[in-house]
Amino acid sequence: MRILLVEDDKILADALCRALVQSAYAVDVVGDGQQADNALALEIYDLAILDIGLPGPSGLEVLQRLRARKSRVPVLMLTAMDALADRVRGLDLGADDYLAKPFDLPELEARVRALLRRGSTNASPSLVHGRLRLDTAGRRVFYDDQPVELSARELAVLELLLMREGRVVSKEHMVNHLYGWGDEVGANAIEVYVSRIRKKLEPLGCEIRTVRGMGYLMERVGGAG
Repeated sequence: MRILLVEDDKILADALCRALVQSAYAVDVVGDGQQADNALALEIYDLAILDIGLPGPSGLEVLQRLRARKSRVPVLMLTAMDALADRVRGLDLGADDYLAKPFDLPELEARVRALLRRGSTNASPSLVHGRLRLDTAGRRVFYDDQPVELSARELAVLELLLMREGRVVSKEHMVNHLYGWGDEVGANAIEVYVSRIRKKLEPLGCEIRTVRGMGYLMERVGGAG
């Protein structure tokens, strides 16, 4: 999943970015309202974390412009503890949630997971495919409750496929959702990760189909798709 983090406090932005990347999210970071508006207009994101107090256009202005473009990207607003009016206005303008500073990192991570689930069709903290289960909160994969060891990037690829179970996911879509601006993406990166996942899951009876010229597909269990 790809996240835009908009925070002008560089120390806080760096800390949040590191934590999110460790949870296998792709993260782009900008520090002012105009950069945020440009990024949201041009790039594809699964979530935006948007501070209200920004240089240039405020976070509220960025949010207003985003919703004026009919974008439904989930937005988590970061606000000052005493800024009740800003929180109310942010929700009225279309923010999906807010978090008051200072906050604990586990709470932010939990709200991120909840908003990403809400943005998909899956409301559960787990993605289930037959006897395979991906715990989105713990960032672990299990088969019959036995752990399946995947790297952070392998887990992110599998999560994307499971969230779109029964639909073909193109390589371009994967790159857009799995890599940020600073990530180096090799020509065969997606093929490499899918190949690694297959080696671990196919012995368990979980198949990832290649749809030639289109992308990859996790069939719905039972063959309905």
